[in-house]
Amino acid sequence: MFLDAIYILFLLVWLIGTGARIYRQARFYQIEEYMSVRYLRWLMARRDRWLPTRAFAATLIGAIFANTLNEAPDTPLPWLIALIAAIAAVLPPREVEIKKAFRATPRARRLLATAWLLVALVGVAFVQVNTGFPSRLRPLLTIALGFAIFIAAPLLLVTANLLMTPVEAFMRRRFVERARRTLRAVNPTVIGITGSYGKTSTKSYLAHILNGRYRAYPTPKSYNTLMGVCIAINNDIAQDRSIDYFIAEMGAYVPGEIAQICALTEPRISIVVEVGPQHLERFGSLDNIAIAKYEIIKALPKDGAGVFNWDNPYIRAMVERGYPDTRLTVSLTVDPAAVTDGIPRFVASGVSESLDGLHFTVTDTVTRESVTFMTTLLGVHNVTNILLAAATAVHEGMSLQEVAFRVRTLRPADARLTRETTSAGITILNDGYSANPVGIVGALRALSLHQTGRRLLVTPGMVELGELMESENRKLGTIAAAHATDVILVGDKQVAPIRDGLIAAGFPVDRVQTVGTLKEAIAWYQRNLTRGDCVLFLNDLPDTYSV
Repeated sequence: MFLDAIYILFLLVWLIGTGARIYRQARFYQIEEYMSVRYLRWLMARRDRWLPTRAFAATLIGAIFANTLNEAPDTPLPWLIALIAAIAAVLPPREVEIKKAFRATPRARRLLATAWLLVALVGVAFVQVNTGFPSRLRPLLTIALGFAIFIAAPLLLVTANLLMTPVEAFMRRRFVERARRTLRAVNPTVIGITGSYGKTSTKSYLAHILNGRYRAYPTPKSYNTLMGVCIAINNDIAQDRSIDYFIAEMGAYVPGEIAQICALTEPRISIVVEVGPQHLERFGSLDNIAIAKYEIIKALPKDGAGVFNWDNPYIRAMVERGYPDTRLTVSLTVDPAAVTDGIPRFVASGVSESLDGLHFTVTDTVTRESVTFMTTLLGVHNVTNILLAAATAVHEGMSLQEVAFRVRTLRPADARLTRETTSAGITILNDGYSANPVGIVGALRALSLHQTGRRLLVTPGMVELGELMESENRKLGTIAAAHATDVILVGDKQVAPIRDGLIAAGFPVDRVQTVGTLKEAIAWYQRNLTRGDCVLFLNDLPDTYSV
């Protein structure tokens, strides 16, 4: 009886630990958008993710004492030590930093309930198997089997997701159909926006400009998946049916995702901001990224309008395919005086940047009208985003003068090169949402505008650039050397190329340091920077890169 109670106690420890591990892993699974292959790739990338060191060591200690139990099964001390070892094995590790907490969405709750049910079924099987062990081997095999269940927690999570696939597909169809009905009832003009980067900022600017004359509603934050767009429709548009324009940001991790969103929203106007190496590791090549982005143009009716960034060669190739009939192009690099055929249509020239913001001239090369634009936004790359928004607004009936007036009051999207000054007089440039090879140049130039004190760059570098990640991060270090006086690199292996680029460019070694977490970087600047100094937070990687 005593031994049976002990075995049950051991079982409860392992099963509760497994359930807790499933809950912790669900956060990373959610960050990877429930994509099992991607989650498992992340899990297996580091041994300590799938085989925690403490769990292995504690189990090994427990196994050693299990041999002692064979000699004296009724002695309580070895059992107590083995039990303590099991508890130590399953105790959750201390989380150093949580940037994106687990969201208990309906899908997540269904997933957890299914995974925990699997744990319970495994527990029942555990009892059945355990009773059949020879008494001499039972302690050791009990510990080994419990440890195996604990280590298999991520696989139980993936299995639960697989089992729930038909249920989630049904729920997804219902949610999408509800959004489709709502959108058809309201019947706004839908403007789709996509791009490897810059789409959230362009969406925000376009909504602000259009709201000077019409009622425009953009998808909130970075809701750019099919489900995210459906949430915006079902939660917000359904409650306010007076909107004239629905501006839908559309992202993609695999080909076909943008086409799905377009099948739901049926855009009349589509904007392609950039094609670049963001998410290159998922797509495999820039050509594949361009194919995926072109889905937003293919979805247009022939009498719709495409708005293109002429400066990007992949997007320029889209224009040259000749669809749809109305193709509006914008450029930051072309001399407007050299344009004779109206392509590109809207051109920025005389761009200057100061701490007061951006100042430039926009020329409509068809009408030859030129208007001065001024904005408090920082980052020369934002000129392209503004041009794309301006071209769309002019197409929809606003004058270039109207657009320029609205541009004066533009505000940056959240964590997209926002600027504020702390009570201690330190300027914070927050470009933490993401980083890309185009945006980093604008952000670092904005940092160098601050000439009154030290200029600190805090960055973990760029990720998801596939085979270009090392070279682009090295380039980041080279560029940063010309603009920053101090650099803090956050993270592990992905920052090594940045350091190499800094040192190769002659940056002082004693002015660059590496820390483990963003909190450490913040603590350092709070201790060391003073009034008049500036700090740029460039990118903030998700927890899957820091754990």
